[in-house]
Amino acid sequence: MKTISSPTDIAASLTELWSPRVIDEFDDTYVKVAKIHGTFGWHHHAEEDELFYLLRGQLRIEMHTGAVELSAGQMFVVPKGVEHNPVANEECLIMLIEKKTTLHTGNIVNDKTRSLAEQLRPTK
Repeated sequence: MKTISSPTDIAASLTELWSPRVIDEFDDTYVKVAKIHGTFGWHHHAEEDELFYLLRGQLRIEMHTGAVELSAGQMFVVPKGVEHNPVANEECLIMLIEKKTTLHTGNIVNDKTRSLAEQLRPTK
């Protein structure tokens, strides 16, 4: 039997920024959490949508067609193929729901890129 978890508590316990952790899975999907602050960088996921759910704080997701501003309790789905740049002016906590094939930094590799093995590391 699976245990009940608090995505907010797990995300708050993380010490590394922009380093998502897989906290659960269902079908072909991972549920991830992360603690973020600053600018992530422009990227896209050619074949996968990406759901952002804001647990705490404020998050702006920039896209070439405009930007969306999220507050705690709000979500936004970035459609596959859409280049986007998440920006958190202050530390915030997010939950991501993504297909298991989704690469962390999409079509680019940079200093924020985390392998699946890193994302599967246990939290506290």
